[in-house]
Amino acid sequence: MYIFSKIYGLTISLIYSCLNSLHLIISIISSKFNIRDCIDQINTVGVNSLIIIMTSGTFIGLVLSLQGYYTLAKFGAHSLLGTMVALSVLRELGPVVTAMLFAGRACSSITSEIGLMKATDQINSLKMMNVSPISFILSTRFWACIISVPVLTLVFCSVSIIASYILAEGGLGIGYGEFWSNIQSSVNISDISNGLIKSLVFAFVIAWIALYQGYYCVPNSNGIAKATTKTVVYCCMSVLGADLILTSIMFGEV
Repeated sequence: MYIFSKIYGLTISLIYSCLNSLHLIISIISSKFNIRDCIDQINTVGVNSLIIIMTSGTFIGLVLSLQGYYTLAKFGAHSLLGTMVALSVLRELGPVVTAMLFAGRACSSITSEIGLMKATDQINSLKMMNVSPISFILSTRFWACIISVPVLTLVFCSVSIIASYILAEGGLGIGYGEFWSNIQSSVNISDISNGLIKSLVFAFVIAWIALYQGYYCVPNSNGIAKATTKTVVYCCMSVLGADLILTSIMFGEV
């Protein structure tokens, strides 16, 4: 009986969470929001994430160059370094790493901020003044994430490829023409568009998780801490799972 009661409780909790999530997403997408507030949020979650995105992109580009060069050199194909780096970053590493960094940097902040508003009765105060907290608080942050993540993905990819080129020409002996001509002949517009589609899907998923965890968290310090931790963990797991599904659809036979 204990096992059945546990299964029943988990099933009810899952159904309740799904219904709340569906209601929240529909309310956010259908609600109006202030453009100026949205721009402020883009500055907060997007512009303020540029440093970590650019720094990480630089390191990823350099590491890919070093690993790729010595691996390709074994087969006499070191001239294809630019192609390897560009395709790896545009198709996979750019969207995935950007989304995970954004989840740790911005989504955790969004969850804790909304949770603190709930704990200090700011959300209830808005309801008492007949102001929708969904349109005033959640919608602006949701659309800021949707806009910021694809742009940050492009920045990450650009910085990674440029860093790879600098190391390739300066330290690995691969010339300008050799590096960029291989990229031009191998990278298609579909590689870029598929990466952007991935980043949009990731942005939707991690924004929804951050807002849901903040809006429905237990309104105390322990509840906010747990919700923030769940946001980062769930975002990273969801990004990796969504990446597998999208990659199978875009590049596989599934």
